[in-house]
Amino acid sequence: MKTGFHRLRIPWGHNADHQPVGGKFTSREHALAAGCVLASYITFDISFSLLDPSAEELKCPHDVVTKIVHSLAPLALRRDEIEAESHALWPAMVAMKRRDMLYKCARDLITPGLTSYFRELSIDELPGLTSTVRLATALAACSVLDMSVNFIAPAFGFQKNFPFSDGEELQRRVGAAWPVCRLFNCSIGFHSGSGKSFENYSICGAITNCHLEIKTSGRYTYEMGCALAASSDASDAQLWLEWYAFTTELALNAAFPSQVTIPPSPGQTAAHSFLEATLKTANSGSPVSLPDSRDEAAKLFAGIKPNPDHMHWFEYNFLFVLASGGRCDLPSLGDHTQAGLAQRARFYGISAEAKLGFMQRVADYILFLAESTGLRDGAAVSSARERLHSFKTLSDILLDIKTI
Repeated sequence: MKTGFHRLRIPWGHNADHQPVGGKFTSREHALAAGCVLASYITFDISFSLLDPSAEELKCPHDVVTKIVHSLAPLALRRDEIEAESHALWPAMVAMKRRDMLYKCARDLITPGLTSYFRELSIDELPGLTSTVRLATALAACSVLDMSVNFIAPAFGFQKNFPFSDGEELQRRVGAAWPVCRLFNCSIGFHSGSGKSFENYSICGAITNCHLEIKTSGRYTYEMGCALAASSDASDAQLWLEWYAFTTELALNAAFPSQVTIPPSPGQTAAHSFLEATLKTANSGSPVSLPDSRDEAAKLFAGIKPNPDHMHWFEYNFLFVLASGGRCDLPSLGDHTQAGLAQRARFYGISAEAKLGFMQRVADYILFLAESTGLRDGAAVSSARERLHSFKTLSDILLDIKTI
């Protein structure tokens, strides 16, 4: 808004991401809808409805099942599997339809008649991979309920900020999902999409003919850390060191809990692996075992130079942004009160040098995505990247945006 995107008619939008549908969030629906009136894009997360054991048992009406089965005829799926998925998904679909109407009503109160927005259905938060029949049934149910879905996010087995190691398997999974999505004129949303390889993105772009969305939110705190670590400003350096120390403390607390369980909890196991990955990076790629005691581990990490590429920082850094007082105790995390917002405000007060570095790093990453997915050819990307790095000050790049 400050740089004039709206005046210049540059298309941009705001995604109300992972809006929870069902479960304990049903009682908050009106507030959630009111909070999304400015969003041009809303992601419905139905996992809460599907996982809530107290959810009301609703059988999908026979005529709706028939319509779903009929619409999926071109895919040659088994009828009994479609019927089973129709009943399993129906409570979530009813909850989604109710929420969709609330979103429309909330928007109509602000600007009568202007109630449209892009819809995305997230089914990637559930355990395991998303089967073809579940993907197809979900899209068919949305169509029957007159909720056209622009994007759907299946679970492909992506892990945030890690490449997918098996290119042939990725091609098989995306290749199986794409005919389903194409049938409903729907694009694929790749959640946990940041940090994949050039090959990974090329596969996704080629199969979908660039009808895709890549969720990259997990990348941006990393880019902020890199910008702060590279800054010559003393306050930026202090913020970076506090941020790194926070993640180290958090990781050590998770890896060495006060109450030990047998077997170790998933969180403890994960923290242990993150810390050992950091030690390996700090030791030039040679494996280092984590000490058995917290005190010894803390001493070891005290001698390591903070680096944004250290795995434990990579995994826990986002929790610092809303940690009241920068503390890592559980009550301080995810604090949406004034104390938490004051912590977040620290990132708006970074130096002009760090802001420029952050902007350039984020734009560089988007250029990488544009080229690897096939949205733009290499020559266009190279030209844009050269221009991007020609800016030496924050005011220069902001002025350039204003005068496009």
